[in-house]
Amino acid sequence: MFHNCVMMTPLNTWCLLPLTVLLLLSISPTETEVVQSMSQCEGFILNKPPQVPGILENGQIKGKNRYRVICQTYENKRRFVTLYDTKNKIPVLSAYKYRGQENSEEREERPKTHWKIEPQLEDRSTDKNMKKCDQAQYKNQASDNDYKNNKDYNRGHLFPSSYGFDESDKISTFTLTNIVPQAISFNSGSWEKMEKYMRCVLENYCENKEGYVVTGAKASPDKKLNSRVNIPSMLWSAFCCYSQQNRKWIAGAFWGANVRDESETTYLPMRTLADLYNELSTGSARFEAFPGPRENTSKCPLKETAEESLGALNIKTTCKYPPKNFTEIFHKDKAKGFKKNGKTLRIIVED
Repeated sequence: MFHNCVMMTPLNTWCLLPLTVLLLLSISPTETEVVQSMSQCEGFILNKPPQVPGILENGQIKGKNRYRVICQTYENKRRFVTLYDTKNKIPVLSAYKYRGQENSEEREERPKTHWKIEPQLEDRSTDKNMKKCDQAQYKNQASDNDYKNNKDYNRGHLFPSSYGFDESDKISTFTLTNIVPQAISFNSGSWEKMEKYMRCVLENYCENKEGYVVTGAKASPDKKLNSRVNIPSMLWSAFCCYSQQNRKWIAGAFWGANVRDESETTYLPMRTLADLYNELSTGSARFEAFPGPRENTSKCPLKETAEESLGALNIKTTCKYPPKNFTEIFHKDKAKGFKKNGKTLRIIVED
């Protein structure tokens, strides 16, 4: 079939395309980054999507009108994935792959950027890239205004800016769909110390400085910021990676109540994945940050922390954790390791 072309000028021609082609072009769908399954956002999840009782089970989202998966996209590139609660207007979790730092000298610097939102939570036909927050209020997500002028809570990242590989990755974390109201001293105190410690472990003990991280928030029953945004009762984070030092997978988990730190020396101890799973499971519905490809086949050790796996390497000394003026004392049982009465015993005393 030949196209009928009409010469307009020597420098400008246009063609009358067949009607069927024009119709196809007119109905071509906008690429969407708000998707149906976390598995559609490839590269950020180890094996299978996390298990969150009543929200995300066996890879299926319970209540798709409320909980939405966002392939967080900035400058036309997917950076991480978030499961977002449009009713509470906070993320349930964000998952990402740590890849080291393009420029280690800049990793502590927060990029100068504006706060962003996910446009496809409001209109699925809009652009796939996150955009500047330019409204006082949104129907399905928080706005920058929701966080302003509050003395008790500020914007707490789930995927930390400091974990971004490059400047664009860091900027992409400044979307309000990656943010929860976090107690100010908790955010800048024990939680920030934990983030630095985890990053140190990922940098120094994970092969190629690569590891999978999932960070989430547990919504409170009815506590809200600005009568719109749920203030979570706790925050948690877990990592898993292959360690080149001892040629096996290592893992660890942290969590803390979303309240003011008791003191400047408060810190969050590393726990096992099993500890975190027990904390967040409800009844027979099991929570899992890193489910295996098949039942009970996760690569990540459930009952041993990275500290215990790499005990001889003394990672706590290398990564300077806990803070200098605290010492962590263990009572050792030869049969069960650092246990007493079947429970891990950590007694914190000042030097």
